[in-house]
Amino acid sequence: MENLPLYIITCAGATTFLTVFFFYKAAAGSKILLLICMAWLGIQAAISLTGFYTVTHVMPPRFILTILPPFIAIAACFFTKSGRSFLDRLNVKWLSLLHVVRLPVEMLLLWLAIHTYVPQLMTFEGRNPDILSGITAPFIFYFGYVRKNINRKLLITWNLVCLALLCNIVINAILAAPSPFQQFAFDQPNIAVLYFPFVWLPCFIVPLVLFSHLVSIRQLISQKHMTRTSSDRSGAATVYAASH
Repeated sequence: MENLPLYIITCAGATTFLTVFFFYKAAAGSKILLLICMAWLGIQAAISLTGFYTVTHVMPPRFILTILPPFIAIAACFFTKSGRSFLDRLNVKWLSLLHVVRLPVEMLLLWLAIHTYVPQLMTFEGRNPDILSGITAPFIFYFGYVRKNINRKLLITWNLVCLALLCNIVINAILAAPSPFQQFAFDQPNIAVLYFPFVWLPCFIVPLVLFSHLVSIRQLISQKHMTRTSSDRSGAATVYAASH
């Protein structure tokens, strides 16, 4: 990727570390979590620099090593008691702001498409309207969690819509990548993610964006149940007091 301008590579690195920063803040400055994130980024950087992921004709695809571990970690968080405890301690305000990284990601995809490292369909000029998530994230952060002018239903809806936009680009990216499963973009496949630092997109940024939506939805729904429970208890107490 020697012909890529330095600003594209710099933007990829800066976007990744901005994602780390937001996640670090959401986890109340957990140094252990920060070390885990940095170790994972370092491992993937080292693997990709060897050219390991550029071998695309083998089964199972080597690229699965970038996405499978994060998704296993996400599943562990939701399906274990200690994991759920961790999820409930995360600050959804920072997790909502984390989605602003989708703006520079979309610019990266556009630049990479111009230099023929990803297909045009993966950009906002093609089949990928995910830039809307990045544009709206600051407003959700401010009006939803700072001013608290947005109700819970709308916050859940925003997360669900943005989650659908994320799934759309992920599916297109996978099916456009050179592998036995490739379905389209054969003339200009998605090869950028096979190289450093763009491997950090599928192995870190995308899983964290997905994780942030899932955690936010979980906490918003939990708040709804807590409100109902509190209301029911208050009503029961009122009835009891009135009857005595």
